[in-house]
Amino acid sequence: MGMGLLGLSTAEEDIYRHFLRNPNTSADDIHLRIHSAKDTVHAALDRLHGLGLLRRTDAGDVTPADPETAVDRLTDLRLRELHHELQQVTQSRRLIAELRAEQGLRAPAPKGVERMEDLAQIRDRIDDLAFFAREEILSVEPYTALTQENIDHARPLDARCLRRGVTIRNVVLKEALGHPPTVAYLRELTAQGARIRVAPDISERILVYDRHTALVPADPDDTSRGALVAREAGLVANILALFEKIWDQATDLTALIEESAEGAAGLSAVEQSVLESMCRVGKDEIGARDLGISVRTYRRHVADLLRVLNASSRAHAALLARERGWI
Repeated sequence: MGMGLLGLSTAEEDIYRHFLRNPNTSADDIHLRIHSAKDTVHAALDRLHGLGLLRRTDAGDVTPADPETAVDRLTDLRLRELHHELQQVTQSRRLIAELRAEQGLRAPAPKGVERMEDLAQIRDRIDDLAFFAREEILSVEPYTALTQENIDHARPLDARCLRRGVTIRNVVLKEALGHPPTVAYLRELTAQGARIRVAPDISERILVYDRHTALVPADPDDTSRGALVAREAGLVANILALFEKIWDQATDLTALIEESAEGAAGLSAVEQSVLESMCRVGKDEIGARDLGISVRTYRRHVADLLRVLNASSRAHAALLARERGWI
C-alpha cells in the first residue's frame, strides 16, 4: 500500500522514503536521485515540511519524521478532508433545483401534498427517501408475508440506513409471523438495531422519513390507485400521532418471540416428545412405537399440539414450532 491513499503525491512519497533511508542528508540533489524536475521537487519539499513529515537540522540537512508520526498526521488530515467531502455530498440534494432550472422546470414546492399514481415511480421515491434519510424512518405495514424479491430489494437499503445510525421503527401485522422467511428477515433487522413491533389488526399503511415527509396510500382500500407524499407540517404531525398510537398499542417482536418460545415449557414431557417425533417421522405408527404409547394416544397429542400452535397442518405446526424455538 502506497502513501497516495493518505494524500501524498508520488514525488512526495519518493522524497520522504529517500530521507527515511538517508536521514540527515542534504536535499540539494534530491531531484536527480528521484529523477524528477526541480520545480516539482521544491514544491514537494515545501509541502512535506508544512505537513511536518520533514524538518531541517541546524546544519541545513533534512531529517524525516518517524513513520508512525507521519502516518498519524496524514491520516488525521485525510479524515478531515473526507469529512468535508462527505458534508458536501450530503448537501447534494440542493442541486435538484439548479438541475431542474436547466430543464426549464420549476422545483416542486417543499411543502404541501404530491399525488403519485405510477407504482414504479412510487417505489423509486420510497427508495430515494430511505437513501437520504438521516435520522429516522417510521412505518406501519400490514402485509401478511414478504416475497424473496421484497426482501432482496429492501435488505441493502435497510442495512445502509442502520449502519449510518438511522433509527428504524416498524409495526407489522401479527399474521406475518406465520411466514418463516418474513420472520427471519424481521429478526435480521432487529439484530442490526431496528425496532419492530407487532399488532394483531392494522390496516393503515404509513411511511414517515425524518419526521418531515410522510407517504400514505391515496386510497386506503386500493393501494394500486397511488400514494400521497405529504410535507405539510400539520398533516405530517397528524400522521406521526397516528403512528405513535399504533406503536404504543403494538407488542415488541423480540418479546413476542421469546414469549412464544417460553410457551414450550408448558408442554408435558410426552407432548414435547410427540412434537419432536411428528416433526421427524412421517407415520404415526412409527412415532407411537418409538415413544412406547398407543397410536390413538399419539394422535390425540398431535391434535392438541395443532390446536396449541394454531396450525392448519402438521407441516405448518413443524414450521411454527421451529420458529418459536420449541424444537
